[in-house]
Amino acid sequence: MSGPLPPLAELRRAAEVFNGFANADTSWLRLLRATSDKNGLSAIDLSQAAHRTILLRWLNSWGCRIRYPRDGEPAPFDDGVRTWWDTWGSTLPTVDLVRLTDAGIDAAAEAYADLSGVVVSAGQTRRTLGPTAAAKALYALRPNTIMPWDAAIAATLHGARDGSAFGRHLRLGREWAAAVIAEAGDDGEKIPALVGRPVSLAKVLDEYLYVAFTMGAKGDWGTDSGEWWKNGNRR
Repeated sequence: MSGPLPPLAELRRAAEVFNGFANADTSWLRLLRATSDKNGLSAIDLSQAAHRTILLRWLNSWGCRIRYPRDGEPAPFDDGVRTWWDTWGSTLPTVDLVRLTDAGIDAAAEAYADLSGVVVSAGQTRRTLGPTAAAKALYALRPNTIMPWDAAIAATLHGARDGSAFGRHLRLGREWAAAVIAEAGDDGEKIPALVGRPVSLAKVLDEYLYVAFTMGAKGDWGTDSGEWWKNGNRR
């Protein structure tokens, strides 16, 4: 998929949907309070056991359904995420989505592919973290940088959920971020306030996609550009 993002009016409509969800931001704000730095930004450090636990609980609050180990059982999520962080933590890009370089996107896509394969439950049914949870986890680690996805968004826009597809997703996000910043005449920092959401621009874009594709709305909400999706802006 290519082309400009629907204008701010449509992002505002998606924001209205999200703001209508009960406790839409409760778990995210709780995570920020527990892990933020002195500037109030996410500063999750997965070398810390407490932060790995916080991330696991947050992922489950977002519907990931990762099993918590019982007392005395192995903790594959904790072990796997710690090992992944040792490899990738220092290489993850930290810039805003719009400022991602191609090299930064490639690094994030490789980290995503590795993270999605981390084993999170053993026993009779071995389970890996998987594409949706990996994207959400990367968003939690780099909320200004990573535009997450879910299965419906990935299938609609990219037809796959592997590392290459996630790289394409971030390139698309970078393009769209630049377009919406140009429309707003801003550097991107004020856009969440303009649309009425207490999240980063990367998440504002994700929320639009969730409403348009995951909820099945197809982007047509009766705004001036409500025919955007129907007028050929397809993959």
